[in-house]
Amino acid sequence: MNITAQLRPALMTLLLLTILTGLLYPLAVTGLAQALFPHQANGSLIVRNGHVVGSSLIGQPFDDPKYFWGRPSATSPFPYNAASSSGSNLGPTNPALIKAVQDRLATLKAADQDNLAPVPVDLITASGSGLDPHISPAAAEYQVRRVARARGMEEEAVRRLVARYTQGRQLGFLGEPRVTVFELNLALDAVSKDLVRPAP
Repeated sequence: MNITAQLRPALMTLLLLTILTGLLYPLAVTGLAQALFPHQANGSLIVRNGHVVGSSLIGQPFDDPKYFWGRPSATSPFPYNAASSSGSNLGPTNPALIKAVQDRLATLKAADQDNLAPVPVDLITASGSGLDPHISPAAAEYQVRRVARARGMEEEAVRRLVARYTQGRQLGFLGEPRVTVFELNLALDAVSKDLVRPAP
């Protein structure tokens, strides 16, 4: 048996597949993505005043009453750590999970003591990724009065902003309606600046 006769086609196949799948295919996919979906291909970054302030795909922590709060994050070593996407991996009967949920509930209640509405579950439970940038419309509605009061705004004005940053189901039937928290909070800051801008 001539090993060279078998080795040469094997090496040529390896080289060909390396060029095709390791070079040409990634370049083609990257080129198409940049041409057709540049915003998404570059991380769905949010830019304000020439600076990247975040991504519409990754949540950020908020605990000031004047902001809408997102879904809790259980990533480590800090919340919404995009380099360590994960859930808590705690079972539903784990005392640590029960305490975490109770603490989140107490924090929400303390921030809006007069609110007697049921707390939507996505405001007190973390997701499997820990990076959720969205909350449900119900979770946003639960927070409208607190945010409006903290900013000195009319509740209906805050609701209109919530509606503007609420996305429907994809293709009309996939997923659930959702509110983009970070972009909503940026819009609230912009509106608040307009409200306090001195008269010319």
